Amino acid sequence: MSSTTPQPEGKARSAARRSGHRKGPATAARGTPDGHPAPGHHLSLLRRMLAIRRFEERCVELYSGAKIRGFVHLYIGEEAVAVGVNQALREEDAVVSTYREHGHALARGVSADAVMAEMYGRATGCSRGRGGSMHLFDATHRFYGGNAIVAGGLPLAAGLALADRMRGSTRVTCCFFGDGAFAEGEFHETANLAALWRLPLLLVCENNLYAMGTSLAREHAQTNLAMRAASYGMPAWTVDGMDVLAVEAVALRAAESVRAGNGPHFLEAQTYRFRAHSMYDPDRYRAKSEIEEWKGRDPLKGLAELMRSEGQLDDRVLEELDKEVLAEIDQSVQRAEKAPLEPVSDLLRFVTSETGGAA
Repeated sequence: MSSTTPQPEGKARSAARRSGHRKGPATAARGTPDGHPAPGHHLSLLRRMLAIRRFEERCVELYSGAKIRGFVHLYIGEEAVAVGVNQALREEDAVVSTYREHGHALARGVSADAVMAEMYGRATGCSRGRGGSMHLFDATHRFYGGNAIVAGGLPLAAGLALADRMRGSTRVTCCFFGDGAFAEGEFHETANLAALWRLPLLLVCENNLYAMGTSLAREHAQTNLAMRAASYGMPAWTVDGMDVLAVEAVALRAAESVRAGNGPHFLEAQTYRFRAHSMYDPDRYRAKSEIEEWKGRDPLKGLAELMRSEGQLDDRVLEELDKEVLAEIDQSVQRAEKAPLEPVSDLLRFVTSETGGAA
C-alpha cells in the first residue's frame, strides 16, 4: 500500500473477490469464513441503494408539489458511494457529510421517517425541522451534518478525528465531500494536518465531475484528485463510484488501515449525478448525451445484472423489493404530513446550551 501512488480499484466481481467481504459492523454480515459473500449480502446492498433512489424520487415529487421547500440537492446516481462506504464503518465511527447528504444519512441508518420529517420542517425531523434538506444531523448515529458550505465539513471531521486520536480510540471519522472542495483551502489545510498528525480520518471525495455548473477540467489544471491527495503523504486510491462492490472493497481496505493507526486515507469515487446540481438548476452546462452515457452505468442496474447472472435475483424478487421500499416511503410521507411543527415558544431553544441555564 503506497502512501504516494494512487491505486485504482477494479470492477464488481474482481473487487468482491479481492475484498473477501471482510467482517465489519455487527449490522452488516458481509462474509462467510471461506471468504464468499454472506447469503443475502448483495440483496441487502441493492435494497439500500433502492431505498435511497426511491426516497430521492419522492422528494422530486414533493418539491414539485410545494410540499417541501428550500434548497434540495439530489443524490440520484451516486448511491453506490454512500452504501459501499458505510459497509466499512461501525456504529461508533463518525460521518460528516455535505449538503447532498440524504443518501449518506439513510445509508448511515438515520430513519426515512426522521429524514422525511426534516424535509417537511417538522419537529419529528432529525434536526427538529430546523435544518431541512441541507442540514441533516443525528448524534445518535454519529452523523454530524449536512453542511451547507462547500468543504465546510472537512475541518469538523479533522476535529472529531483529532479528539479520537488524543483519546487513543480506534474509531474512524469518515468525511464525504465533492470535487468542488479541492478548490477550497479547507481541503488542503485538513489534508495537511491529518497527514501530519496521523489522524484516523477517511476522506471520501465524490467526484461527479461538476462543482455546481463548472466542470472539473475547467476548474482544475490537474484533474487526478487521488494523485493530488497523495501529495500530502497519505494513501490515496481511485475507485469506480458506480460499482457498489468496488466501493465496498476499497472502503473496507482503507478503513481497516485507518483503524490500525496508519493515519488518514483518501478515496476518490468517480461517480455522476443524474439530476441537476439542485432543484433550482436548469442544467444547461451538461450534454444530454453525457448524462445518458452515465445512466448506462446506473449502480442499481449494474448490481442487479450481476445478481441475475449469478442466480441471486429475478423479476419477482425485484418487484417485491421495490414495493416494500415504496410502501415504507409512503408511510414516512404520511407521518411527516401529520407531524407537528416546532412551537414558537421553542424559537430560542438550543441557541445556547441548556445546561448553562439558557431557555
